[in-house]
Amino acid sequence: MKNLKYITTYETHNNEDDTKMKLDVLAIGAHPDDIELSCAATVAKLAASGKKVGIVDLTEGELGTRGTRTIRRAEAAAASRILGVAMRTTLRLPDGGIQVSKKNIAALIRLYRKFRPEILFIPHSQERHPDHVHTHHIAKEAWFYSGLFKISTTDHGIKQDAFRPKRCFHFMQKYEFQPSFIVDVSASYGKKKESLLAFRSQFYDPSSREPDTMLSSKIFLESIYARDRHFGSLIDVEYGEPFFSIEPIGIDTPFSVL
Repeated sequence: MKNLKYITTYETHNNEDDTKMKLDVLAIGAHPDDIELSCAATVAKLAASGKKVGIVDLTEGELGTRGTRTIRRAEAAAASRILGVAMRTTLRLPDGGIQVSKKNIAALIRLYRKFRPEILFIPHSQERHPDHVHTHHIAKEAWFYSGLFKISTTDHGIKQDAFRPKRCFHFMQKYEFQPSFIVDVSASYGKKKESLLAFRSQFYDPSSREPDTMLSSKIFLESIYARDRHFGSLIDVEYGEPFFSIEPIGIDTPFSVL
């Protein structure tokens, strides 16, 4: 695939290479740090429990006011190690120019079929940044089409089998929504904070001489922490990360949620 290039592939516990790796969860963001800001504590919690989690950044965040491609690549690698993810890759789509196109949908179809995750984490459809909205549509369309046998894809010249992840959950970014469920991330929240601080070029750094942005303000990360405390309070825990599911979620019995 011409527009797919790995920036970081971490060793798994049993040293699988990425051509054979089977993921449990694949989290997809438009820019490096999108996953860290939205659902990093859930990613860290799943990884610590033994689940294999991967991250896909559609762009390298090169339009960001602060930092460079090289800096943000290194920051994403550091954050990934902190979270314990199995792999991280970028499609290297143009920042500020993510298009809902057959080519970009096909790129994600190949990834879904390659890593065969059971669950996807993707942006919500209602978002401030157009790249986030377009990422939602690309990821969701690829989710559906990846299960169609008559859509043919190859990986390293080998025909891929059709595969569709079982669930597609939307994470929260700028705009809030009524969650379908909230994950208790109190025990793993330290990893989220640590992973965010790995993106030193983007967030508050009093020693930086780069232009100030909304993200680099002193209160920005505090607002993220406060919101996660709010959602945690809704389920009587310290920190929570909200998700939306367009499909109903079944439970075994009402006691399953106690």
